[in-house]
Amino acid sequence: MADDGALREGLERYALDNALKHEGKASEKAVMGKIMAERADLRARSKELMAMLAEIVAQVNAMSPSGQQARLDQLGAVVVHERKRREGLQELLGAVPVADGGKGVVMRLAPGPSGPLHLGHSRMAILNDEYVRNYGGKLIDRLEDTDVERILPEAYDWIPEDIEWLGVKVHETVRQSDRFAIYMDIAKQLVAQGAAYVCTCQIEGWKELLNASRPCVHRGQGPDVQMGEWEKMVDGTYAEGQAVLVIKTDLGHKNPAVRDWYAMRIVDNVPHPLTGSRYRIYPLMNFSVAVDDHLMGMTHVLRGKDHLNNTHRQEYLYDHLGWPKPVFLHYGRVTIEDIQLSKRKILAGIQAGEYTGWDDVRLGTLRAMRRRGIRPEAIRKYWVDAGVKQVDITFSWMNLYAANKDIIDPESDRLFFVWDPVALTIEGAPSGLESRAPRHPDHPERGQRTFQVTSEGVLVTREDFSSMKVGDIVRLKDLCNVEVLNLVREGEGPMIAGTRYAGNSLDVLKKGARIIHWVHPSCNIDLKVLMPDGTIRTGKCEQFPLATEKGRRRVVQFERFGFVNLIPIEGSKGYDCIFTHT
Repeated sequence: MADDGALREGLERYALDNALKHEGKASEKAVMGKIMAERADLRARSKELMAMLAEIVAQVNAMSPSGQQARLDQLGAVVVHERKRREGLQELLGAVPVADGGKGVVMRLAPGPSGPLHLGHSRMAILNDEYVRNYGGKLIDRLEDTDVERILPEAYDWIPEDIEWLGVKVHETVRQSDRFAIYMDIAKQLVAQGAAYVCTCQIEGWKELLNASRPCVHRGQGPDVQMGEWEKMVDGTYAEGQAVLVIKTDLGHKNPAVRDWYAMRIVDNVPHPLTGSRYRIYPLMNFSVAVDDHLMGMTHVLRGKDHLNNTHRQEYLYDHLGWPKPVFLHYGRVTIEDIQLSKRKILAGIQAGEYTGWDDVRLGTLRAMRRRGIRPEAIRKYWVDAGVKQVDITFSWMNLYAANKDIIDPESDRLFFVWDPVALTIEGAPSGLESRAPRHPDHPERGQRTFQVTSEGVLVTREDFSSMKVGDIVRLKDLCNVEVLNLVREGEGPMIAGTRYAGNSLDVLKKGARIIHWVHPSCNIDLKVLMPDGTIRTGKCEQFPLATEKGRRRVVQFERFGFVNLIPIEGSKGYDCIFTHT
């Protein structure tokens, strides 16, 4: 809902629906329970809703059943949108899909250009995109670039690229740095009406007063005096750090964090990469966000619950200016373990040579996910399944990998890769011993990989070699069975396993024979596989056709090893090989 009028209509729908199911009499308790069960975003406003709902239920119950039905038909039945709800996402109370004759929604992304997007940002982008797809309307990408000290200029290009890779459809792109004049006008208006004041107090002392619910000396100054103070901020009389613009709230608010808050500051020492030194008054986040959310017509604002205090602060600005409020939805925090997300730490690591770039596989950036072979469809499925819930969650890499595997497994050809290779000879191998392995077990139409093997044998992994014992029967996958005759281990000369051909019956598997993979000693490719922890696995891979499409990424499955993203090296026949997951 864009305002309390839309909220009342939404509550009225629930009350009318309940009344018509119970002989014309709605139950406040039943209606409230349904709303709280289905509308997690409204639970923080339960007291306000109860008072509003009591009035609405009384009005509904005073109507005849025919009048109730007519009013519900006019508003649109509650059940109309249930069939359109996307799995994992709750309905947006008060929003009517364009397909049902409504106006849809206006929502936004709010990335800061301090680096490319990471997995945490993808949650914000995908959930907003899902809602706009579901209801129709508009999605705005608003680059919040007013924290000039944290801007990385390249990020202006990186962020749209990341959004496009995610498959998020943006209808309009806006930069806050193009809107400084708007913020200045709104700030001046607030000062003139006595809703904001210029403060020159030291921050520590000012905060002590707020914690004690006491005003500073500037708060009570009239608009005439304060307009003069505002002009001193604008004309350069006050230098950076000497004055700030403060929004008035309620000094008696039970939460000290919601009491008066900084809205505008002076920036003299750092030029903006786009606007240079044209402006010296910069808005802080709560001010620019609230102004833009209203002027851009946001109907619903989706944000983490760590922004609850910011929501309460911004609501005072809406009240000062007589603006209707959007619907605020807050989801729980997500903890993403075992990977680096901090842009500040990543940038420092890149500059120090610790990371190779923003797509280093040890990072949680979307560029790193793409390089590893994680598909945007898998990331989307993960966040839609997680939904919009206020409970805190820990990101599950296992669930992401499972979703990604469902996507890449059908298209991933199978190959043998032997890391740390050791020679295995085969005595008595029949002439014409041939391996015929499917490129994909579920797609016979793709053909087979065929290799002729002689007594010179094959290469196997050191890991498999180390587990062999003389007398063991081992199955070389898609080739034959061999009996281990002798083993030459380290310290005794070059490592080698001597074996004898033992037929090709699969019955040996019933007797406990292990299956191991191998590569031909002559028909192979040297490969280095970059692992997620930054280490390298070096080995031999069976030969495979090179990709013909320039720049095409190709995910394959190295059997018993995992999925690997093969990225053609420009100007070379080789590949960068990046481990995806098992």
